[in-house]
Amino acid sequence: TMVRLLGGHMIAAGDIFRSFKDDPELQQIMAAGANVPSETFARIVLPYFSRPDFAGEPLILSGVGRKNGEQQVIVRAAEEADHPLKAVILLDIPNTVVMERYQMSLGSRDRGERLDDGDQAIIASRLEHFAIDVVPVIDYYRQHGLLIEVDGSQSAEEVIIAIINGLLLSKRI
Repeated sequence: TMVRLLGGHMIAAGDIFRSFKDDPELQQIMAAGANVPSETFARIVLPYFSRPDFAGEPLILSGVGRKNGEQQVIVRAAEEADHPLKAVILLDIPNTVVMERYQMSLGSRDRGERLDDGDQAIIASRLEHFAIDVVPVIDYYRQHGLLIEVDGSQSAEEVIIAIINGLLLSKRI
């Protein structure tokens, strides 16, 4: 939806990682619900920024550079690929809501082919990693004036409206 509204291309780290099925170490890390090591992240994800089909178009990053220390790599790589960061959206969702939505997704069977998050323990592990690894990244983007915080516990339509309003109010689009 955001890609249609803003144009450009979506780069989701999870989708990129899942496409590397011939990398057993990477697949094992993902199956355990752990964060991908920074070196592996840089080797696999960052070359995507410079792909010719992305030239001159906005990139919408999802879950890219969430681990502390990767944010500087993302900023530099985005600038070098002529895609400087304009904003970072934080969907603030309480853990209880995350788990409720996960349970609902199981009931509706909308997990698709994603087996790497098919277990409640994996989701809990990811939430733990978030608290440890991602909060410093959020602080970095906040300190650099790039962070736009949105209440992600709202309906999907309300979240999209809040994101667009945040981008407009911050004069980022």
